[in-house]
Amino acid sequence: MAKKILIVDDDPEIQSYLSDFLGDNGYTTVTAADGEQALKALDEEKPDLMTLDIEMPNVSGPWLNRLMEKQGKGTDLPIIVITGHGGLKYTIPTAVAQFDKPFDREEVLKKIKEVLGS
Repeated sequence: MAKKILIVDDDPEIQSYLSDFLGDNGYTTVTAADGEQALKALDEEKPDLMTLDIEMPNVSGPWLNRLMEKQGKGTDLPIIVITGHGGLKYTIPTAVAQFDKPFDREEVLKKIKEVLGS
């Protein structure tokens, strides 16, 4: 069964790009446009890994991370930060990797394979 990746980003083009690229590489993807949608997806979809933007409307990446910890949701879920705000990319201390936009998709894929063991 394919590993599932939750893509959390408010930019529909990034969502689509990552979803297509990761799907072409054998992963199942689910998207969320902000932290509120991501919390629901965590419960419903049970992803194996999450890519996370930092600056989003409603619930930002750092706030989502705090809510996950507070609610005990996905506390063991690997998070890869992908953000256009390079100075903020380290605001998720538990992230397994951080990438600036624009990102090298092969580097992101390499890290995902490393983390998921596939």
